[in-house]
Amino acid sequence: MIPKILIPTLLSTLLLAGCSSESTPPPTPPNPPNPTEPQKLSIVATTGMISNPASLIAQDHAQITALMAAGIDPHLYKPTRTDIAKLMDADIVFYNGLFLEGRMTDAFIRIATSGITVQAVTESLSTSADESFLLAHPTYPDQHDPHLWMDPLAWSDAVEVIAQTLINHDPINAQDYRTNADDYKSQIAALHTYANKVLSTVPESQRILITAHDAFGYFGRRYNYQVVGIQGISTESEAGVRDIEHLVNLIVENNIKAVFVETTVSERNINALIAGANAQGHKVTIGGSLFSDAMGKEGTYQGTYIGMIDHNITTITRALGGTAPAAGMQGKLSTN
Repeated sequence: MIPKILIPTLLSTLLLAGCSSESTPPPTPPNPPNPTEPQKLSIVATTGMISNPASLIAQDHAQITALMAAGIDPHLYKPTRTDIAKLMDADIVFYNGLFLEGRMTDAFIRIATSGITVQAVTESLSTSADESFLLAHPTYPDQHDPHLWMDPLAWSDAVEVIAQTLINHDPINAQDYRTNADDYKSQIAALHTYANKVLSTVPESQRILITAHDAFGYFGRRYNYQVVGIQGISTESEAGVRDIEHLVNLIVENNIKAVFVETTVSERNINALIAGANAQGHKVTIGGSLFSDAMGKEGTYQGTYIGMIDHNITTITRALGGTAPAAGMQGKLSTN
C-alpha cells in the first residue's frame, strides 16, 4: 500500500507527466545506420614506421591505430590486454616481422587463427628466392636484421606490401590505394636521392657510424658507411667490456669526431665510449640523437617516416663533417 503522505506527490507527478506528453512531442529517435554507407577498415600497426605509411595510403578508408608510441622499443615490447583487444577487433594487423616484435609472436598466431588478416610488411623481402638482401648477424645466425626501414628503397617495398594488402581486402577502393601508394613511394625515392647527395659529402675516412645498437646495417650498406653498434641487432643483448674497448680503439685510430645516441636506447654505453676515448687523449662528442626503433613525437615532422629518416640523414651528415641543410630535405626539421 502506498503511504498516504506520498499520494498527493505521486498524483501530482502523474498529472504533470500527462500534461507534458500532450504539450511536448517525444524526442525523435536517431536515424538507423545506413547499410549502404561505406564502413572504414580498422587497422592496427605495431610501429609508427608502419602506421604512418598505412595511414597515408588508406587515408579516409581506414582508421589506423599504432600500438607503440614514440620512444617505445619494439624489441622489448610486450602487448597488454588492451592491445590484444585492439588486435582482435581489427580487420587488418600490420607488423614488421623478422622477429622485431619478438614478444608478440604468440599473439599474432592467435589473432591470425581467428580469421583476421595479419601481415608482415617485410614479407616480400624475407620470402623472396634471393634472401641475400637480408642481413644476418654473427651473434644471431638464425635470424635476419629486422631494421629494413633504415634503407628507404627497401621500405618502399614494405609500402607496396601494405598497399597490396589493402587492395586485396578492399578492392572497391583499389584505385585510391594504388594512387596514394605510388605518390608516397615517389616521396621515398626523393628521400633516397637526398640521402645520396648529402651523405656523400662526408669525408670517406669519417664514414663510420657508431651507434648504441646495431640498427643501421641496411642504412650503412645502402650509403656505403661502416656501421658499428655497441649492442647487437636486438636491444636485449648486452655490451661487454671488451666490446667497449674495441670501439674506443676504433674511434681513436680513425680519429672519429662523433658517436650517436638513440631515442629508444640508454646512453650509458655511449657515455662509456666517450670516457674511454677521453682517457686516451681523444675528444669525441655525441653527434646527435638518432631515431632507430621508433619515430619522433606524434604530430611532428620527425613523427613521420619521411621526417624520421630525414632527421637521421641530416644529423649524421652534419656531425661527421659533411654538408646538409640544418632543417633537412624539406626544411621541416626542428633546429632547436
